[in-house]
Formats: sequence, structure tokens, C-alpha cells
Amino acid sequence: MKWKQQLDGMQAYKPGKPIEEVQREYGLKEVIKLASNENPFGCSPKVTAYLQNNAVNHALYPDGYAQNLRTAVANFLGVKETQLLFGNGSDDIIAIITRALLYPGVNTVMADPSFSQYWHNAEIEGAEVRKIPCMEGAHDLDAMAAAIDEQTSIVWVCSPNNPTGVVIPDTDLRAFLAKVPNDVLVVLDEAYIEYVTHPGHKDTLPLINEYPNVLLLRTFSKAYGLASFRVGYAIGQPDVIAKLDPVRAPFNNTILSQAVAAIALSDQDYIQACRDANEKGKKQYIEFCEKHNLKYFPTDTNFIFFNINADSDVVFQELMKRGFIVRSGKALGLPGFIRVTIGTESQNEALLNHLESVLKEQGVFA
Repeated sequence: MKWKQQLDGMQAYKPGKPIEEVQREYGLKEVIKLASNENPFGCSPKVTAYLQNNAVNHALYPDGYAQNLRTAVANFLGVKETQLLFGNGSDDIIAIITRALLYPGVNTVMADPSFSQYWHNAEIEGAEVRKIPCMEGAHDLDAMAAAIDEQTSIVWVCSPNNPTGVVIPDTDLRAFLAKVPNDVLVVLDEAYIEYVTHPGHKDTLPLINEYPNVLLLRTFSKAYGLASFRVGYAIGQPDVIAKLDPVRAPFNNTILSQAVAAIALSDQDYIQACRDANEKGKKQYIEFCEKHNLKYFPTDTNFIFFNINADSDVVFQELMKRGFIVRSGKALGLPGFIRVTIGTESQNEALLNHLESVLKEQGVFA
């Protein structure tokens, strides 16, 4: 068969292990998953009530334009409906962008480590990938700007960054955008925007008017607790959205996903409660790291990435035996680190107690 040569040696995305697999593998009754940055508190009670009390005709196609959700998001953000593009999760939007703008002969610039789907999709399209090493978990924006040339088509900026959790302050971001040519699309991926509390961060929506080549990515999978419904969206200038929209699959959201996303958006009190709880959980991990002198990156997300001074794959396996799923830093570009989703207070306490035991066994500390 005449496969794309770019597919040679490529592997599919490998998410964290599912709970059921770990239960079977280790004979565990209970497993706590803190690997994929899901909201440990779930979704808004309003969503749960809707799902319990409303039936859906599964024989009908969904609204391909997602009109009801589109109106809800546009009103919430204060943008035009023509400034929105919806996808089957942010991953779908990333694939749409790369399919529309990347091909052999152009290049794309991104931080390293950052979200793997940027370079994965770029390689499939045959574009040159330029990875710029992070500095202390943060984007090296000066080096990224220097890497841009006449063949650059897309620059990916992940803020807060996954997997490090570091957010880009407004002044630094604006200084960077001022250096990017107008014909280069800057994708500002904000999957964790609802968790940001950094004093240097400001609302990014004005950027799409000041810099028409900026496209914002957001999702309902993280703070909104709707990961299983797969709803992501982009916000940009109408002409940018109009160019991307023909690449989108005709029915890339379901009837249910469109309905529950709009309901979740209406419950901002719930989002605030989740943000407050996340801040308390974050302190548990920071105190642990500082107590044991473990390097960690300052995070504005619902996860924390820190150095355990041991083989992260070994620690990953030892924690699974004890009923906890985290992510090994080896798979994310920083061996010796682990990424842990911030859970409930009791989940965090239990995980940290077991992690302390594992690290003692590994000789990290007495």
C-alpha cells in the first residue's frame, strides 16, 4: 500500500493507563487515576441532572454548526459566533489546523517539552518541526521568535504549558507576539485557562483583535469535567475561522456533547469551586516537594510536574501496584520527573503518603 512515508516508525498517542486495566493487572479493588488531568470533582451537578432527565433521539445527526452551543459560548465570551470553531476535543482542532496549514516545505515552531499532538500532526503532514527547549519549564519565547523564518506557517504556544504547568505572563506574551510576522498563525493553547491564578496573567481574548494571526484553543475536558464528551473550540478572527472550517468533519460533536457543554458553561460557580479546591490541593504537593527538597515547576493548572530524583518509570510502576496512576516524565520528555493530577484532598494525601514510601525504598531520602 502507498502509505505516507512520514508514518514510518510513528506510534499512536499513548494516554495514561485506564483504571480497569490497572485493577486487573494488580488485583486491586480501588484505583485512583491522577494521570490525565481530569477534574477529580467531575462535572457540574446541572449536567448530571440534565443527563438523568432528558432523552435524546440517537437516530438523528447532531447540528453540524453546533448553533446552540455556539450561541452560548459567543455570549459568554463576548465574541461573534463566526469567531468560533468547534472540535471533537482540542485534539481535533489541532489536526484541523495542521491539515490546513502544514505541508512539505513549511515549518512549525513549538516548545519542548509541550503537548505532543503539535509535532505529531505536523510530522504526518510532512512539515519541518522546530522544537525549542524550555527554560525551567517555561517557553523560551526569544529563541522561538528567532526560529521563525519565511517558511514558518504555525507557532504553537501552550499556556499554561503541558506538561510543566507554567503560564506565560501577559507582558512576555505580548512582546513575543509583536515579533511574529502577520502571515504566521500563532496558536495559543489554553486548555487549563480556568485554573490560572498567576498575577501576571491577563485575559487573552483582546489579543485576537490586536493580533489577527492569533488563534486561541480552549476545551471542556479539563475544569468543566466533560472529557468523555470531547468538546474543544477555537476563538479567532472570522476570516481565520472561515479558512479552517471546511477542513472540519461535518458532524464532529454529538447532540449530547453540545447540550452538556452549554449547560456546564452556565455554571461558573461550580468552576470557581473547583478552582478553589485545586489551589488547596496544589499546596499539598508544593509542601511535599519543599519538605523533601524536590524541584517542581510553578503550576497554574490542575497538575504538578516535579523531580523525584529517581527512575520515573520505576516510581510509576510502584505507585500503580499501590493503586495510583500518574504519568512518568520519561514519556513526557523529562525522565526523573512525574506529572500528577491534583485530586481531592484525601486523594492527594493518600498518593503523597505512598510516594514518600516508594521514594524511601528507592533511596531518595531516609
